[in-house]
Amino acid sequence: MTLDDVIDHCMAKPGAEETYPWGEEELVCKVGGKAFAFIGFQARAVTVKCGASAEEAAEWRQRHPEDIVASAYIGRYGWNRVRIDAGVPAEEVRELLDRSYRDVVARLPKSKRPVA
Repeated sequence: MTLDDVIDHCMAKPGAEETYPWGEEELVCKVGGKAFAFIGFQARAVTVKCGASAEEAAEWRQRHPEDIVASAYIGRYGWNRVRIDAGVPAEEVRELLDRSYRDVVARLPKSKRPVA
């Protein structure tokens, strides 16, 4: 899966917004004002919410220890950083993106949830 594929997959989600809060080096994909994916262009990585707990996120890191690591600062909340164009199969990257999006949408107030 390429960086462009990741961006396209994220932006195809209902209500997805493209933001650059820290400059052009990182794209933050949001829904209802909340981030569901942080895409680092130079790092060629995407940071996503990998479940409701740190334990679920750790399971993903155990599957791909070379390519998935706990995210700095927010890793303890279940966020992992996934290297793009590495050893994680495209279908698993899409699964992680979808899971992160669904988790964030589920936590939004109903008034901010996108209409699918």
